[in-house]
Amino acid sequence: MASAAGLALLVSLHFTSGCEQRESRAQVQGQEEQGRNVQVSIEEVRPRPIRDIMILPAETEAWEDVRVPSDTAGRVEWIGPDEGDTVKKGALLAKVDVSSLKAALDQAQAAFDLADEVYRRRVELYGKKLIAKEELDRSRTERSVAEGDLKQARVYYDRGMIHAPVSGVVNHLFVDQGEFIGRGDPLADIVNVDRIKVNVDVPEMDVRFIEKGQDVMVRIDAFPDQRIPGTVDFVPYKADAATKTFPVRVLISNADRAIRPGMIARVAFLRRVIPDALTAPLFALVDKSGERILYVEKNGVAHARTVSIGVIEGERVQITQGLEAGDHLIIRGQNDVEEGLPVEVK
Repeated sequence: MASAAGLALLVSLHFTSGCEQRESRAQVQGQEEQGRNVQVSIEEVRPRPIRDIMILPAETEAWEDVRVPSDTAGRVEWIGPDEGDTVKKGALLAKVDVSSLKAALDQAQAAFDLADEVYRRRVELYGKKLIAKEELDRSRTERSVAEGDLKQARVYYDRGMIHAPVSGVVNHLFVDQGEFIGRGDPLADIVNVDRIKVNVDVPEMDVRFIEKGQDVMVRIDAFPDQRIPGTVDFVPYKADAATKTFPVRVLISNADRAIRPGMIARVAFLRRVIPDALTAPLFALVDKSGERILYVEKNGVAHARTVSIGVIEGERVQITQGLEAGDHLIIRGQNDVEEGLPVEVK
């Protein structure tokens, strides 16, 4: 029995000693972990202005886009510019059936010249009392009719000479020389892209922030590195019936003609400026089960704050709830901390 009791005492002592050793090691390990606090960087929260910027998709359109029709029917005798050529307003584009029209004009001119000459002679004769007044009146009428025919022939001839109604680039020719064209049929498309319209559909809740003459910034998807200043040219008073949005027009310069109609664009409108906003870097936000969390440092300890956000500008976001001026916001190491964890500020 004595030996059994001694064995039990030995086992008990051994077990107690092992537990004490494990507890001692755990305490040492805990102390070592406490000595390795998470290193963080902070910034002091201070009120600063933030801009409420609205970015909307848009599409470009030529400043002027004119389809030039033919004013007369006939054979296209001559076409001046080629597709892609630049033309000035009033430049001659084409001649349609001008040969027959010129012949009719010459005939009308000759008829008027004859009637005019006869009328002048009869004025002299009437002054000498050699003819009756009725004969003079008949000559005057014949001259007036010839003059009217001449004017009409000149109008028809001028219709055969098709001129550019605007300055721009010949984007497309619908006929070739020698083809027949009907009156009213399209001859050419001319587009003026020295300036560009940018059409953007603005939601009804935001249109109140936009006014004519307002400065905006435009980015074309085809030129992602360029920021192009623009001006609001038109704000409609009536919404589009289909989309329930307001089609706002913005104008931008396009001196090098690099921007083409139909390109996709983005327009940035400044809705308002919040002068004393509390903000944080977007990357400082931590998502915890759907909640937006910011961590602040106080007396060497991390504290979690559930926040609400407002306006976003660039890489900063307005914090409307959960943050106070003077807080030490953790902006590096925030993903490695928890509520109440000791931290070391670097």
